[in-house]
Amino acid sequence: MNDTADCAFKRELLKGLWRENPVFTLVLGLCPALAVTNSLANGVVMGLASTFVLVGSSALISALRAVIPGPVRIATYIIIIATFVTAADFMLAAWLPTAHRQLGAFISLIVVNCIILGRAEAFASRNTVWLSVADAVGMAGGFTLVLSLVGGIRGLLGSGTLGGVQVFGDRFEPWAVMKLPPGGFLTLGVLLVGLTWAKEKLAQRRAR
Repeated sequence: MNDTADCAFKRELLKGLWRENPVFTLVLGLCPALAVTNSLANGVVMGLASTFVLVGSSALISALRAVIPGPVRIATYIIIIATFVTAADFMLAAWLPTAHRQLGAFISLIVVNCIILGRAEAFASRNTVWLSVADAVGMAGGFTLVLSLVGGIRGLLGSGTLGGVQVFGDRFEPWAVMKLPPGGFLTLGVLLVGLTWAKEKLAQRRAR
């Protein structure tokens, strides 16, 4: 890989973690970010399942982009994505049955995750397999990071545990709201406000 290609690969790999984070910056994939992140474990598992689907579907769509007819490209993308979602569903059911039961229908709903279909249409269908994989890994990494962060905070405040490990003492009173849907909105909202503030401060510092 030459220097130019190496730089392009790194740029696509890293952009999803911060500059174009799918949740914090593009505000996509909010449904799973709010619905399944009542614990760190659920956030991590959902993120990894989405990573498997996004990387696999982006690579295959990029490899077949020259032979997929334009008029049926979206339907073709959905079929490819659904195939990887089915594989992820079966693997979770076999290897992580407890997490599979907790996530329920949200695994199947990865098919309609706007991040995955959006990257297929906006990037994988127009770039090489190598760059498409980098883009998919970066975007999936950013998505998994957000799900893990939200799930970790909600699990910590909602039950006093982090990844199943008791963090606070017996006198800690769990915040029941954090285990409920409003806890997801509250946590994500606070994180978005904090991130916006940090970006503004960073931009002001660079402007000096």
